[in-house]
Amino acid sequence: MLSIPAGCWLCAMPLAFAIHGLCNVCLRLLLVRSACCARCGLPSYAAAYDCGRCLRRPPPWQRLIAVSPWQPPLSQLVNRLKFYCDTALAATLARLLLLRWLQRRHESGLRRPDLLLTVPLHHHRAWRRGYNQLEDMAHRLAHWIPCRYLPDALRRVRGGKIQHRLGALARRKNLRGAFRLETAVRGYHIVLLDDVLTTGSTAAEISRILLASGAASVEIWCLCRTL
Repeated sequence: MLSIPAGCWLCAMPLAFAIHGLCNVCLRLLLVRSACCARCGLPSYAAAYDCGRCLRRPPPWQRLIAVSPWQPPLSQLVNRLKFYCDTALAATLARLLLLRWLQRRHESGLRRPDLLLTVPLHHHRAWRRGYNQLEDMAHRLAHWIPCRYLPDALRRVRGGKIQHRLGALARRKNLRGAFRLETAVRGYHIVLLDDVLTTGSTAAEISRILLASGAASVEIWCLCRTL
């Protein structure tokens, strides 16, 4: 039987390898580097150094890697994965993050992480949604890098309100005491995986917990960074 060629998620051009999800042209456009601070991911003139915001009030994590700002077309793919159960996108989006990390590693000599963690969903929300959009991506990234992935190392013990519906101050209050670490992380260089970083409140709260528990460093990996 003849196989039907898969099309690029963005431009619908035929693909030689369906699992890649994106053609080379679309891939190159998505991976164009913008001038952003290597620590917070916000616009900066010198990406090799911490920006003025980070010099005055640095986030608790040490580095942030994002594929793109929160804008089409990547924001549309993230929404399809997150809210419309389009789980076939997980491999494509994980590959985008891997390629961005390899690009940054080539430029800056980043070390390979020891441990990969994901921002956890409260079990009630995970039950209603039916899946965690980050888990499939994390399994693939941990296999490709390679490093350990512990899906149950972080738990959300208090539900609270939905973060993307709150302002910056309300987000910080909503997260107090919301997470618990279930494993030893002393001396580990850790990657915390999320889909979108907006104010950074969730990533900051979890980073503080990890560093207080002895983690050597924390990097945030996300698909989109809201500017």
